[in-house]
Amino acid sequence: MTDTTKPLALVTGVGPGTGAAVVRRFAEGGYRVAMLARDAARLAALEQEITDTIAVPCDVSDAAALERAVADVGFPKVVVHNAVGGAFGTFMNIAPETLQKNFDINAMALFHLARLTSPAMIEAGEGALIVTGNTSAQRGKAAFAGFAPTKAAQRILAESLARDLGPKGVHVAYLVIDAAIDVPWQRELQPDKPDDFFISPTSIAAEVFHLAHQPRDAWSFLAEVRPFHEPW
Repeated sequence: MTDTTKPLALVTGVGPGTGAAVVRRFAEGGYRVAMLARDAARLAALEQEITDTIAVPCDVSDAAALERAVADVGFPKVVVHNAVGGAFGTFMNIAPETLQKNFDINAMALFHLARLTSPAMIEAGEGALIVTGNTSAQRGKAAFAGFAPTKAAQRILAESLARDLGPKGVHVAYLVIDAAIDVPWQRELQPDKPDDFFISPTSIAAEVFHLAHQPRDAWSFLAEVRPFHEPW
């Protein structure tokens, strides 16, 4: 059982890296945390490991499923949209349906989440919607044609949300992660890189939590994190 006296945070894309770290940080910070992802077994394990968490298996690209998930857990004070759909290849190599799926995960899920959760935040006079992004939201490399357009759309949508919701008491922020995240598959892809080439999920989660709790007179919209080593 979770402590229903605690405020609720909803986190999408709860995988073993950034998503799980964000869940841990908010749980440590006094929240109940609803965890959304497709992998039910992973969520069940995290629910056993982390106090005051709720496993909510859900494909965020399915608008109806997302609506049911929010209805099941209640209205959050903080939403973190961390789910990501990606594909690498040029525009001639990427199937149109793959690009569409990534739009559904990265941009349309954010659209639906905002519509589902922001009215209660507005009524409460407070809340935060934090989106985790990356440098693909700011540039389009040839091999990122199946990914960068969806992240750019996500960033611009988040900016529109910020301009609409900010004056109503809801903080929207977009966190650009300009780094390779320290997860096993990244280490395997780049085995010769030093430790300071990578950014830890725990550090990302700390910045997400910070953005969600900034004072109103100093709200950030576009924030960025990268390793001090500046490998690029």
